[in-house]
Order: sequence, then C-alpha cells, then structure tokens
Amino acid sequence: MVARRLPDLAALEVLVTVGRLGSMGAAARELGLSQQAVSARVRSIEHELGVELFLRSPSGVEATTNGVIVLEWATALVDRAAEFTAGVDSLVAARQATLIVAASKTVAEYLVPSWIITLASRTDAKISVRPMNSTEVLDAVRAADAHLGFIEIPGPTRELDSTTVAMDELLVVCAPDHPWASSDGVSVDELAATPLIQREPGSGTRVTFEAALADLGLRAADPVIELRSVTAIRASVLSSPVATVLSQLSVADDIAAGRLVWVSVQGLRMIRPLRAVWTPHVTLRGPARDLLEVAVPGS
Repeated sequence: MVARRLPDLAALEVLVTVGRLGSMGAAARELGLSQQAVSARVRSIEHELGVELFLRSPSGVEATTNGVIVLEWATALVDRAAEFTAGVDSLVAARQATLIVAASKTVAEYLVPSWIITLASRTDAKISVRPMNSTEVLDAVRAADAHLGFIEIPGPTRELDSTTVAMDELLVVCAPDHPWASSDGVSVDELAATPLIQREPGSGTRVTFEAALADLGLRAADPVIELRSVTAIRASVLSSPVATVLSQLSVADDIAAGRLVWVSVQGLRMIRPLRAVWTPHVTLRGPARDLLEVAVPGS
C-alpha cells in the first residue's frame, strides 16, 4: 500500500475554516485570501485524498459524510499544531528573557545605547551588551554565546546571516597642536608610513584601515601603541603628539568642539558598513527581533 502524503498545514487550516463557516467566500475573507485561492486549495485536498469533502451550492458548502470525518481529523491536527507553536514560542521566550548582544566597540558605545532605550518601551526582557572587537563578535554568535551581534568589518560573514544597520566613515584625527592639524592634508603614503595609535588586531577599525591601504598597495606602519577602547584612544590622542584613525561616530563632537582636528588624506576614503549578524539556524524572535527592527526600521 502506498503511503499517503499528509496535506500541508496551511491547506488544512483553509479546509477547517471552510467547514466551520460553511462558505468559501467567508473563509477567504477571514483568511485574507481570494475566494479562488480557497476553492483551489479545497479541490487540491479532495484530489489528493481521493475523497469529496463538500457539496457545493449557490448558498455555500456543506460537508459530505466523509467530509465530516475528515474535518474532525483535520481540526485536531490544526489544534495540535497551534499547541506546538505556542509551546515553542514559550521556550524561545524563556531562553530570550535575557537578550545577549555582542557588539563591536564603536557600535556598543555610540549606537546600542539609543537602540536599547527605544527597545525598553517594547519589552521587559533584560538586555546584556558585551563590547568586544568585530572578530570576537563573530566568534560569539557562531558559538551561540550571543543572540545577536553587531560588527564593523567588511567582507563575508560565512555561515552567519547579516544586514546593514548603518554606514560609517573612518577619519584620521589628531590634537590641535599636532603638525598635521595646521596642514592642508597629508598624502596616503605619509599616513601609511607614520606610526599611529591604533585599535588591536581584529577590530573593525583596524581591519578597515589596513584594508583601505592594502587596496592602494600600501602597508600601515606598526602602531605606537594598541588600545582596545575607543575612549582610551581618544584620551591618548588628546594628550599626545600622535594621530589615530577612528569612526566619525566617536569623534564628531570632538571635531565640532575643536578638541580634535580631522586630517584630510588625499586619495583615501574609508567607508564601511555596520552590520547585524545572527545564526540562520534559529529564527530571530522576541527581544532579538525587536532590537533588529529598532536598528533597521522596516527589517
């Protein structure tokens, strides 16, 4: 005997709705489908099962004797599916009661706080933000140590899904008493040859800067010092005769106030996407989905 294939759940929901309302048109209105689509799904199930389920008339439909039995079974399946979905949702909600976000330093310091303030009006979930560099963010999301990550580095994310949340530009900045501050700009060759204060290897800022120079056939000089904090780099540049490369998000206020000076670099622009990343094996739900919608309206 050939095993009979079970009709898909969406088709069974249509069937149950038609049986409950006694009308293809009424079922179509409740389900948000066209009457033709509802009728086609019912005919498909009847053909698939080899059983006539409804008697049609101008006033509506009436279940046949076999149809009454099939509708009873179909209703039980649809109800159990609803229980299954509700159960899974409750498990996910429990797991995501604390939303763990891994974020690159620039995103964590300058974008995530405003997102979380907005998110607070949507959920009571606890939110834990873990600042780290972009390479570490990717590792944390891949290891399921974070529900959602935000990175600054370009290039493929391999097995992770991603979407752009903003575009950012890196700027070369220095203190007002630095020789570059009073110049009309520097050449990209001079920039590459000059030791800077830099982020650690693996950070989005460091990766983007070095990649931009490499595209021009240049290699950055070894840094004067490597620091893991954007705040620490800003403080060091303000108090030392050394320049750095930082996100415009982190230095815009300092440039406007005259505490730092933006140095034009001929032939070099460092534009990068800031992206959210997550594992495609788990559908984003609850606070994780809400946070992504706050970061990318309409996502």
